[in-house]
Amino acid sequence: MFDFQSAEEIMKRCHQTQLITSKGYPCENHYVTTEDGFILNLQRIPHGKRNTDKEGKTTKPVVLVQHGLLASSTCFLENLANESLGFILADAGMDVWLGNSRGNFYSRKHKTLKPSDKEFWAWSWDEMAKYDMPANIEYILGLTGAKQITYIGHSQGTEMAFARLSEDAELNKMINLFVALAPVANVGNIKGPVKVFAPYSKDIEAFFDTLGIFEFLPDTKVNQWLAKNFCDKEIPEFLCENVLFLLCGFDYKETNMSRVPVYVGHNPAGTSVQNILHYAQSVNSGLFQKFDYGSAEENMRHYNQTTPPLYDVKKIETPIALFTGPEDWLADPTDVSKLRPLLKNIIYDKDIPEWNHLDFIWGMNAPQACYKDIISLIGRIQQ
Repeated sequence: MFDFQSAEEIMKRCHQTQLITSKGYPCENHYVTTEDGFILNLQRIPHGKRNTDKEGKTTKPVVLVQHGLLASSTCFLENLANESLGFILADAGMDVWLGNSRGNFYSRKHKTLKPSDKEFWAWSWDEMAKYDMPANIEYILGLTGAKQITYIGHSQGTEMAFARLSEDAELNKMINLFVALAPVANVGNIKGPVKVFAPYSKDIEAFFDTLGIFEFLPDTKVNQWLAKNFCDKEIPEFLCENVLFLLCGFDYKETNMSRVPVYVGHNPAGTSVQNILHYAQSVNSGLFQKFDYGSAEENMRHYNQTTPPLYDVKKIETPIALFTGPEDWLADPTDVSKLRPLLKNIIYDKDIPEWNHLDFIWGMNAPQACYKDIISLIGRIQQ
């Protein structure tokens, strides 16, 4: 069922550049420091196998691809080269940059803080949107000399963009196209464990705080309990005990089972407890809003108002392409239907039958059903 190549690649979990170079592609590691001191890891695939142009400046389309919740840049590299979005974009003649959000395996450094510090984990996707996304884009534009980039986000990667673009008019001008794979904003109708636990988010926060746990990377016992109570009985037990599949669901029809050991070996890649709590808050409120600090006084201190501010996606000017799936647990069709009419510049909108949340990154038919459309859209926007 599982091939030896997959088993070998699991061992490369902490060396994501080897996932690129082992397939014959060039790779550069870059490090970006955010305004609040986090040091983010970016991987660059400057060209594909057939294009040997190695110049730093580029006239090719420049693309930043941003992963989702609990993932890392490797999720766009974990299938075979002709099935993985990162490699497909490079072979299509693009300058490809792969982001890593704060707190995952590859972005665990800070100018003054250590992962053992509570303050290191005091953030959610709010801060990813406010600091990580613009820092990466400004760095890429500065290095390549490009005037604009294409931004491709999956899941939380789309949420970061919806949030930041609703507040930053200048960043809208830096992005010629925002491709939203499994778009997430308001999440009042999501399915799975987060939906079940959301009403108890304050108790869960107090529990983690009492134990001094601020990084969300559940141990085996937690995963086993979640698997027993929430996992489909037809799914293999070792998959059920992986929190990413527990939260997002699993699609047998679209999954190459010989690659599953690679997925499990690289995921989950980690995030903060506060980030998970922010999702739970969003489920409870049904609103696309900033993190609630739990009291009018604390919210006033952070926001100068007693309740968390709402993000107004109607302010987004950047052209947007939506790719959705009717079986998506996290980007639920009901939530997407509420988001869609608020976006005033949708230039493409495709719902892929039977797809779920992870099919956009690992689906066997993703190159035909999704990625070729993305390449076509990028080509059109460059003209």
